[in-house]
Amino acid sequence: MIRLSRAPRTARVPQDGAVHVDLKARLVEGFRWLDPGPHSTHLVSDVSGWWRDPFVLTHVGAALAGLFAAERPTVVVSPEVTGFLVGPLTATALGVGFVEAYKDTRDRKVATEMVWGQSLPDYRGRVMGLGVRASRLAAGDRALIVDDWAVTGAQIGALRAALRRGGVGVVGAAVIVDGCAPSTATELGVRGLLRQADLPS
Repeated sequence: MIRLSRAPRTARVPQDGAVHVDLKARLVEGFRWLDPGPHSTHLVSDVSGWWRDPFVLTHVGAALAGLFAAERPTVVVSPEVTGFLVGPLTATALGVGFVEAYKDTRDRKVATEMVWGQSLPDYRGRVMGLGVRASRLAAGDRALIVDDWAVTGAQIGALRAALRRGGVGVVGAAVIVDGCAPSTATELGVRGLLRQADLPS
């Protein structure tokens, strides 16, 4: 049986302002918009340059953790796929555990009891369910949702619903890129290291 920690350590947030400025610059530098082909109606984001940069890997978790360090989350929850990378980095910086969230569109289902939340349409008009293992939630937990990007906040909203259904409080959502409308970001508690407008067009 897993023992859930109730006393998270203080986040290892970069204290040097130059590190934070450097991180933002490296995130912008490592990002590209790609044209997937002649029949595509939109560009797609390529963030693979972030993960090839050891400076980003070293500092991004602490930077995301620092957005909510004062709220003292007790667990980090992130959706597949990129959330499974940035979530553990943030949880490590906070000194708390990590819980993965799965989409109901995946072919292979999780073989355990799940707690689900339903999303509103995302930026492509898709509606999906997001779920977490019920056994990994503890009453009184204070969850921080972490992901690489938020545009409409649809997945964050679905995760908030699932966590609350599981008896867990949500302190907010930390993302690398916040592309939400200001009203949506305020409603969902989204804080980002970058605004989408900061990225090259």
